[in-house]
Amino acid sequence: MLIKTPENTQEWDAYFELRWRILRAPWNQPKGTEKDETEHEVNTFHAMAVNDSGDIYGVARLHLIPENNAQLRYMAVNEAFQGKGVGKALIKFLEYKALTLGTSNIVLQARENAVNFYLSQGYSVVEKTFLLYGSIQHYLMKKNLQ
Repeated sequence: MLIKTPENTQEWDAYFELRWRILRAPWNQPKGTEKDETEHEVNTFHAMAVNDSGDIYGVARLHLIPENNAQLRYMAVNEAFQGKGVGKALIKFLEYKALTLGTSNIVLQARENAVNFYLSQGYSVVEKTFLLYGSIQHYLMKKNLQ
C-alpha cells in the first residue's frame, strides 16, 4: 500500500468518488456534497491509500487552520479494507505532513462509530458536537503532535 496525493484527473475523480460513496451516499446525499470550498486551497493537503494497480483503499484530507492547528477531514476507507491499517496509515501520513508544516495540534469531527478508532490513534474526545443528517452523532477530538 502506498499513501500519496492525487496527481491527475483520474485519481482525483476516484478520490472524490470514494469519499462520496462512503461518507454521503448511504444518507442519500447527492454527488458534490463530498466536496467543500477549501478543496484546492494552498493550506489543504489530500492523501489517498492505493495498491500497486492504483485501486484506492482510502482517502483523507488535512486542512491548516489558525493558531498553528490543523483539521483532519473527510476520512473514508473502502469497506473491504476497514480494519486493515488503511486509516492508520492515512493518519500517520497526514500527521507527519502537519508536523513538517509546524502544526502543534490536529482536531477532527469524528462520527460516533469512529471514535474508538481515533482514540486508538492517540486522539482524545473534547466534546460531543453536532448531529449530521439527523442521525450521525459527531465528537470533536484533538491530538497534540509535539
